[in-house]
Amino acid sequence: MGEFDPKKFKHILVGVDDSPDAQLAFRYAMNRAKADQAELTITSILESEGMNVYQALSKDFVHGQRDELEKHILGYVNLAKQFGIQNVNAIVSEGDPGETIIKEIIPEVNPDLLVIGSLAKTGFRKRFGSQAAYMAKYSPVSVLVIR
Repeated sequence: MGEFDPKKFKHILVGVDDSPDAQLAFRYAMNRAKADQAELTITSILESEGMNVYQALSKDFVHGQRDELEKHILGYVNLAKQFGIQNVNAIVSEGDPGETIIKEIIPEVNPDLLVIGSLAKTGFRKRFGSQAAYMAKYSPVSVLVIR
């Protein structure tokens, strides 16, 4: 039966924001990482698009937002560790979430599975289709979109 076993993943990357779908994606990624004994990397992207011009130009504002996001993501890291995942990392970056994950984070982290929620929390997807669709299309690794 061995050849019919589902693929085991070694390194799972999960993208989180504050949408309900992202919470589901995180829970799935934790369960899968634990089952596969995989490394788990949690990423969150600070979107500059949601900021107004003054905020985007203000180093203090951006720095404050980034600090907040880093604290937030440490909460996810602690949850994953409490859940029993041995190897957990976190990455916070800035920019367009889909592009940043595909072009910067995946090449850096080298996961074999990307887990994401289906809805971005911004108005971005109304204009361009969802971040999830972009990532599913351009990701060099398997993508699981959670709804």
